[in-house]
Amino acid sequence: MKSKVLNFLLVISSLCGYLEWGGNQHIFLFKAEAKIIATLFTNPVAALHPFTIFPILAQILLLNTLFQKSPSKILTYIGIAGLTLLLGFMFIVGIISSNYKIVISTIPFIFISILAIKHLRNINERKNLDNDFS
Repeated sequence: MKSKVLNFLLVISSLCGYLEWGGNQHIFLFKAEAKIIATLFTNPVAALHPFTIFPILAQILLLNTLFQKSPSKILTYIGIAGLTLLLGFMFIVGIISSNYKIVISTIPFIFISILAIKHLRNINERKNLDNDFS
């Protein structure tokens, strides 16, 4: 159950990312993602970019794990990696540009990712211990 909750929180925290660029322009990732999905139906070529496609696919993978009896560790790791491409990059850009809003918006995802990875490793360690004693 904890794996499903962590995967759900990963998806939610990934949508809370905040982007800000010149000319007083800004957007939250959930709004940007809605625009990208709408563009996919009207002009698919314009929406095809690694920083848009990989995170969306990663979210779909993580959402898929919510419907599995036992969430796949591989899909969770791939989902975290795909979302880290965007949110990790945003975190670095936020630090370089000294934009605290961007940095703060990515911290929940980074924190939950670390918790999820630790949880998955603990599951592996428990299985290894159980195998050693059987």
